[in-house]
Amino acid sequence: MTPRNILELLLLAAIWGASFIFMRIGSPEFGPILFMALRTLTASVFLLPLVFITKKQAAFKGYKAKIFVVGIFNTAIPFVLFGYATLTLSGGLTSVLNATTPMFGAIVAYIWFRDKLTVIASFGLLIGFVGVYLLVLDKVTLGQQNILLPTLAALLASLCYGLSASYTKRYLTGISSTVLASGSQVSATLVLLPISFFFIPTQWPSDAAIMSVLLLGVLCTGVAYIIFFHLIANLGPSKAISVTYLIPAFGLFWGSLFLDEVITAGMIIGCGFILTGVALATGLLKLPKRKISISKN
Repeated sequence: MTPRNILELLLLAAIWGASFIFMRIGSPEFGPILFMALRTLTASVFLLPLVFITKKQAAFKGYKAKIFVVGIFNTAIPFVLFGYATLTLSGGLTSVLNATTPMFGAIVAYIWFRDKLTVIASFGLLIGFVGVYLLVLDKVTLGQQNILLPTLAALLASLCYGLSASYTKRYLTGISSTVLASGSQVSATLVLLPISFFFIPTQWPSDAAIMSVLLLGVLCTGVAYIIFFHLIANLGPSKAISVTYLIPAFGLFWGSLFLDEVITAGMIIGCGFILTGVALATGLLKLPKRKISISKN
């Protein structure tokens, strides 16, 4: 991995970590559904022209229905669930819960494709869920009693990402990443935009909220996807997905810096458990094997 690749990984993690802060700012004023509909619409306007510029529009032929399914499970549902979660949870905490995505991906792949799930990977899943429990316990201890549903929403969003990854592997392998990204954003917009008309806010959103949805659509979705695709092309999917492990650090940092979110020792411990569990479950972290020597007498 070259220094440029490392820099791109850090930049992508910083951008995606900031997305939870933008959600924290804009979602309460727009409402989760309208906010995410505007996000996907902005991203569609940004990404769709790239398909035609790169002359890849023919890749949609025969795959529109399957790309639509990906748009529902990889964009529409998880975006709204995360938007709902950030109404209560801090941006930093939500970014930590998002880090469970590879863990859920391993579970879905085991059930769907019968991918091997070793004892170490199973142990990693257990550690990861212990980390989620510690995060919830930390918030309850601080007096936040209404975090169960938002936490479950964030975890369900991560599960949707895991389902989408397996669905993409099963039905859309080899399809251009640019086509998948733009197609999923357009599909999500087609679903969310009509529904969002029933959730128009009574007050005009603030400038900060409007700016947050624009930055979320262009920077955290459009530009971020371009960087991510570049990393996949140069490093491969397994190394590119390692950005997931860096996002919580930036999510916590941005939340503390711009929104004065408190980072407690319990959050750091819970985050450590989750990331360790995810690393074990996905095989990124391997425990040393004990060597047994047999002496001959």
